[in-house]
Amino acid sequence: MIRVGSGHDTHRLAEGYPLVLGGVAVRHTKGLVGHSDADAVLHAVTDALLGAAGLGDIGDAFPDTDPQWKGADSRIFLRAALERLNLKGWKPVNLDVTVFAQEPKLGPVKAAIRDSLAHLLSLPADCVNVKAKTGEKVGHIGRGEAIGAHAVVLIEKA
Repeated sequence: MIRVGSGHDTHRLAEGYPLVLGGVAVRHTKGLVGHSDADAVLHAVTDALLGAAGLGDIGDAFPDTDPQWKGADSRIFLRAALERLNLKGWKPVNLDVTVFAQEPKLGPVKAAIRDSLAHLLSLPADCVNVKAKTGEKVGHIGRGEAIGAHAVVLIEKA
């Protein structure tokens, strides 16, 4: 049996915050704002995994109203989602992620993000793909006010 899951997340950018994407620290003058570390890539991947297995979404599992998640490293969410999948007999097969950011340019860090995701998911690097798109100066992404991510994952029964 196989299933597909889709996840999306967007966070606003502001000065004074670190920028972390896919578990990788990215140099930029602004970072993402959120209850946790606001890693939009890991949030989208976590949502995709949970959705594929029919286990709800990241907000159900790790509500931003819970103070224990304040400033949390989003790798915790991904690891917990993988544990939930494993308990149901599922494992990831491949992952495709698109990151939407006008700035910073992500070409130089796409491989590091891919490698980080592959490591976190225990997948070979060629089973993970990371793409970067700008907002073409349109909307909140294009004006450099936010960064978004969309993830699609394939899972199979272990």
